[in-house]
Amino acid sequence: MAFTVEMAREALKKFDALVEEKKEYLTDLDSAIGDADHGINMNRGMKRVMDKIRDKEYADFSGIFRDAGMTVMSAVGGSAGPLYGTFFMKLGQKLSGKSEVSAGEFADAIGEGLAGITSLGKSAVGDKTMVDAIDPAINALRENASSGDETAWDRAVAAAENGMKETIPMLARRGRSSYLGERSIGHQDPGATSAFYFLSCLRDAFRDGRESGEK
Repeated sequence: MAFTVEMAREALKKFDALVEEKKEYLTDLDSAIGDADHGINMNRGMKRVMDKIRDKEYADFSGIFRDAGMTVMSAVGGSAGPLYGTFFMKLGQKLSGKSEVSAGEFADAIGEGLAGITSLGKSAVGDKTMVDAIDPAINALRENASSGDETAWDRAVAAAENGMKETIPMLARRGRSSYLGERSIGHQDPGATSAFYFLSCLRDAFRDGRESGEK
């Protein structure tokens, strides 16, 4: 079963709800190594995204992710706004003109989003950022695409979760947390955590759509 535009809308809706649920936890993570505002900022941004997309119809992925990206850029402070905004817009651009795609095609789109993040933030795997959750998820999604989309999404989310947890012993090399030097070691990165949440919402939206028989 393909991943559809309506699944993308549902994933953003789920992400909004999950960020609201976890906003204090995300802020606690950020208070240890950042500005203590990641949960608050992302919660505000995703509320604005839902206001923007709730009553609109979208023919392809580019429209919904463009609206999400531009809204996040304008509503979320700090580095998260530009990074998530760029991620969403690049992802949508890769899927322009398409209303449904396979797991492998979506992996390529997430790869475009990741390229936007790394270009903007000058970050790489191992720098203790959201990249550490997204990169392994892309690899798992691609590597398992032939096993069926549901299996591919499950393994991508598992890889993202593992990547998120692997930020705990890392020394931060980018962003506000890099100013702490060795004091950043021992703390889970909040950006990697919210990225894991988004990827899990993509998987859950796909699963819900499959179970409801969406075509």
